[in-house]
Amino acid sequence: MKIRKKPLPIGISDYSRAISEYYYIDKTLLIRELIDNMPQVSLFLRPRRFGKTLNMDMIRTFFEKSDRDTSKYFEQTAIWKEGEKYKRHQGIYPVIFFTFKDMKFSSWSEVWANIRAAIQREYDRLLTNSMISNLDDSDVAYISRVKDGTLEESLWPGTLGRLTQLLDEVYGVAPMIMIDEYDTPIQQGHFNGFYDEVIGFMRNFLSGGLKDNKHLTMAFLTGILRVAKESIFSGLNNLTVNSVIDDRYSSYFGFTEQEVKKLLKDYDVSEHFSEVKEWYDGYHFGDSSIYNPWSVLSYVAEKCTTKTYWQSTGSNEIIGEVISMGSTELVDEIRSLLMGESKSVYIDTAVVYPEVGKNFSSIYSFLLMGGYLTLESSEALYDGNTMGDVVIPNLEVMHVFEKEILARSGNIVSSEDAIGFQKALMNADQAGMQERLESFLKETISYFDASAEGFYHGLLLGLSAALHRYYDIKSNREAGDGRYDIALIPRRKEDRGYIIEVKALTGLQKNITETELSEELEKAANKALDQIDDNHYADVNS
Repeated sequence: MKIRKKPLPIGISDYSRAISEYYYIDKTLLIRELIDNMPQVSLFLRPRRFGKTLNMDMIRTFFEKSDRDTSKYFEQTAIWKEGEKYKRHQGIYPVIFFTFKDMKFSSWSEVWANIRAAIQREYDRLLTNSMISNLDDSDVAYISRVKDGTLEESLWPGTLGRLTQLLDEVYGVAPMIMIDEYDTPIQQGHFNGFYDEVIGFMRNFLSGGLKDNKHLTMAFLTGILRVAKESIFSGLNNLTVNSVIDDRYSSYFGFTEQEVKKLLKDYDVSEHFSEVKEWYDGYHFGDSSIYNPWSVLSYVAEKCTTKTYWQSTGSNEIIGEVISMGSTELVDEIRSLLMGESKSVYIDTAVVYPEVGKNFSSIYSFLLMGGYLTLESSEALYDGNTMGDVVIPNLEVMHVFEKEILARSGNIVSSEDAIGFQKALMNADQAGMQERLESFLKETISYFDASAEGFYHGLLLGLSAALHRYYDIKSNREAGDGRYDIALIPRRKEDRGYIIEVKALTGLQKNITETELSEELEKAANKALDQIDDNHYADVNS
């Protein structure tokens, strides 16, 4: 009898639902490490969709004091098998929980209104009227002003620290603080012109709750970037930062290879492992090799269809900004990364949004922290930062870069079109290549773009770049008696190689007929072929 498999937890961030109703990959030993190390304030930095929110809810469900029995959600997990040392921490702490992941608004007034509403909800949830009956009148009055929104404007940044003090007194146990995606409002401030306002509030809000707070057991924050240079965490000597370059906790965000193999086996698709590895593996978090969890789950759910699943989960506008603001040298370097090369860079985990695009160090640091690049090798420096060789991790991310680089030239080429062109190229499907090229060129290019040979050169180079695993891709190199435009040299001798010579028709009459145009195109094509033969471009290794 065929056993019905559990659904995959795509987009599920509620731990109790994930463990009860879905296929869950056990990450509960993260709790063991937190209890063993007892870091007072931990900042977990990972790219989007790498399990930060689900892990935060797992930690919350384990530690939080609740009216319901939440131990049942851990009885079959790895943490429960670790014994009484860990079980005794389950369900005994009041937990202050904020998630800022959906605070994607275009003005500070909207962001501020939503942050204030979140604070009010936590005061309502954690300090009911029956709980605060024994507090001083001044405390009760303060709580009332927070709940009804009449608290003085200048006092709102202090509400986090004051809440820990009140909960410690009410429950007799110092609470925990959890803030998921703390940097989302900061990113919105950068893009929408209220960066200084959001930084000013967050600095005082976090400092009040996290700095030298005797009413705090532990605090956990997640995000993509460590926003440190604006002093958001100023003087916070109890902060432990765990980023993509750190070994500790490195296997708990994203899937390890062992976990991926088990998932594929459980869903009877083990034969697709090599494809999953090529498309969605390649991340190096500390000493762990990690697969993109969102993409792996989506791939299995979509009957093992290769797509850029991660690209659709959030905005890649920062990549477009970086590329559009960068120099020609930067674009050339990104093209070299697309061809499988590495780049040695200085990594500063304390990236600041306004600095992105101003220097190469901040650009590559941001791309690394955001999951667009990964470390191939690294070396710790005396200042606490890192020198490392960065690469594009896998085919999925290559297609993200490919799209943004093509967009920079005024062409919005879909991933589907790009992948379709590449498949046609590898299969020597001339009709398929022509169909793809004609389709998106007609829809996207302008007359001015169409007049430039260099435009087409860049377009074809970008479309071909993701094939670097199969070809050594070279551009404008000397060969034979001249210099070819693009060469795709197969890495396996039995595979077909390609020489691409680009020709653009210029000076055509506006009233040219279809027949005349076809004749001109054929002439240009034959000229390109003659140039390849006459100059011996195929002698690319000479």
